[in-house]
Amino acid sequence: MKVTKKSLLVGLTLVSSVASFTAQAAGTSAGDWIVRLRGIDVNPIDSSSEVDVPALGGNVPGSSVGVDSNAVPELDITYMFSPHWGAELILGTSEHDVNPQGAALIGALNGLPSADPGSHDVINAWALPPTLTLQYHFMPESSIRPYAGLGVNYTIFYSEDVEGPLAVNGATVNMRPSVGWAAQIGADFDLGDSGWFANVDLKYIDMSTRAEFRNTAVGDVNVDVDIDPIVYGIGIGHRF
Repeated sequence: MKVTKKSLLVGLTLVSSVASFTAQAAGTSAGDWIVRLRGIDVNPIDSSSEVDVPALGGNVPGSSVGVDSNAVPELDITYMFSPHWGAELILGTSEHDVNPQGAALIGALNGLPSADPGSHDVINAWALPPTLTLQYHFMPESSIRPYAGLGVNYTIFYSEDVEGPLAVNGATVNMRPSVGWAAQIGADFDLGDSGWFANVDLKYIDMSTRAEFRNTAVGDVNVDVDIDPIVYGIGIGHRF
């Protein structure tokens, strides 16, 4: 009986050790690299100044612009400094249309000889906002690992094109780069003990720009825009 009890104790100890090792293997450790590929939906929570059109007397009363949403892929890479702390670099680019708003502005644009009745947009542009966040992982040894992050982003805009009623030969638009903060929450869900996991993620990116039109159908046009997207993501990742 004593031998049986001793064997049982040894067996329980081994099982406990294996379970502990498995839990640690399923979690994150210092020195881990984590790569995630997500599908994201970029939803601007936009607002703007009144649109300045000197040819129409300056700021057009009640005018503004809006920015549409878009779904694109996103890649991010995380390095874990410790089981709890990591730094994540988020990479992705998205295309957006900018549209005029306000009865006075839309009426003025619709009255232009160059107006394109097939388009209500005035800009098509791409945004590239590389974002670096410092993350805290709350339960690094669990198979479900929630995290939160806070960091900064630098957004550049490229391939900006003037569209619709403002588009004439020689018309250009420049959107100034943006520096802002970013915040995120999310969670990883292990898919067995292979190092693969599913991921859900939610981010807010502080993003603003000044759009400066030149040589349009109404001459110069300027507007300050807060884009401030909320980014919803779901995807898959692997821990190395």
